[in-house]
Amino acid sequence: MTFLKYLDLKSVPCPLNVVKIKLALDKLSKNEQLIVELDKGEPEEMVLKNLKEMGCLYEQIKEHEKFLKIKILNEN
Repeated sequence: MTFLKYLDLKSVPCPLNVVKIKLALDKLSKNEQLIVELDKGEPEEMVLKNLKEMGCLYEQIKEHEKFLKIKILNEN
């Protein structure tokens, strides 16, 4: 069974949003998923870049005019 955790990072500046995601991922159990909402622009670019560097699997599940929602799978 997959459990979902939620993190609302809208209006959270870089690099604080990246740090908060890393801390949340460290607390996840194997096969838990983290849903994150974050602002478009620099926060989106920084977070997605860091997730790729960390080797995390993620997918965009919703996009709004000013923010997007992604799902990150913790495989560790």
